Amino acid sequence: MSDRDGPVLIDLDGKGSGPSPAEAPPVPDTGEPGPRGQAMATVAALAGRRSSALSRWFWALLMAVIGTVVSVAAWNFAAGLIAQVPLLGWAVTVLFGLFVLVLLAIAVKELAVFSRLARIDKLHRRAAQALAEDDLAGARIVIKELTALYAGREDTSWGRQRVEELGGEQFDASGLLGLAEAELLRPLDRAARTEVEAAARQVATVTALVPLALADVASALTANIRMIRRIAEIYGGRAGTLGSWRLTRAVMAHLVATGAVAVGDDMLEPVLGGGILAKLSRRFGEGLINGALTARVGAAAMEVCRPLPFTREPRPPVRSMVKSALTGLFRQDKD
Repeated sequence: MSDRDGPVLIDLDGKGSGPSPAEAPPVPDTGEPGPRGQAMATVAALAGRRSSALSRWFWALLMAVIGTVVSVAAWNFAAGLIAQVPLLGWAVTVLFGLFVLVLLAIAVKELAVFSRLARIDKLHRRAAQALAEDDLAGARIVIKELTALYAGREDTSWGRQRVEELGGEQFDASGLLGLAEAELLRPLDRAARTEVEAAARQVATVTALVPLALADVASALTANIRMIRRIAEIYGGRAGTLGSWRLTRAVMAHLVATGAVAVGDDMLEPVLGGGILAKLSRRFGEGLINGALTARVGAAAMEVCRPLPFTREPRPPVRSMVKSALTGLFRQDKD
């Protein structure tokens, strides 16, 4: 063996060397995608989906047919029973009559709910118009209708008194409506925000702890409908069954149209810190995303149900509500 067969040391003098391990790109994550808030996305798609005219006609005709068949069957049953056993037949007829009266009472109540919601919506639009045109006379009419809307509510008595005392000192529409916001609507805004935070916390907890997909969708839908109903009641709307569903559809349709049903780590950064969501379990991350989306739905519901647009008072801070709602789910260690 010659000297050339021994080990050879090659000195590249640092030229042409590859990147160091510290400079290597991160290994791509080939696992499952991160949490996306699937339950709330499903709720928004279900509630915000607009039915076609054909489907509305289908359901209307189906209900008419079913109602006709049930009515004729009930009539024949009562008439036959009267012919066989008169006393029992008339008793059943009275029960049917009472049931119809209850249905009529429910229908009247739902119509009153829709009328109340329409009144608040009209008040909101007239206030926005008065602000856009700086119409002081229009703003005074709005304030008069607003105080009439809250007449009889003990929790607004102090605010109504303050608006009445200071309203004459305002000489523009924005000042007058801003006074009503600060003195009359600010306590209602706080109460509505409390409802939003409670609903977001509930949805996040149920999604994180219940491993059933249908269960978290049902929980999210129920919690959001209840939250929207409570917000409407806080701002003066009476929320019946159909009225609550109408409000829910309006809010969800708005969120779907604006693309606000998507949320990522940036929404949760004030609560958890950047990047920590990727370290959590997938189920826990889904709960946080669904809770954040519920807070976003609540903020939209406040804007829809509020009788005055946000002018002097800031719009609902979604990030702040998410932080207040979800911080309590974590144990924060003290140094």
